[in-house]
Amino acid sequence: MKTTIIPTNFSEWKHCITVECNIPLSTDFIESRLTSLNTDCESTRQFIKLYGERHHQNILRWLQQARDEQ
Repeated sequence: MKTTIIPTNFSEWKHCITVECNIPLSTDFIESRLTSLNTDCESTRQFIKLYGERHHQNILRWLQQARDEQ
């Protein structure tokens, strides 16, 4: 599967995380990222500044979808 640099859908994002980055979508990973990206902290503000609010919301949605698939 060929992915774009910034994923545009769940399938691309999942491939990027699990194949390209070799990170299993474990419960711990998902919950950690959801907590981190739902927090108004400097790292979340930087994420939004770099990638935009729309991508931030996509990532949150994809993490929730991954959690629902477990």
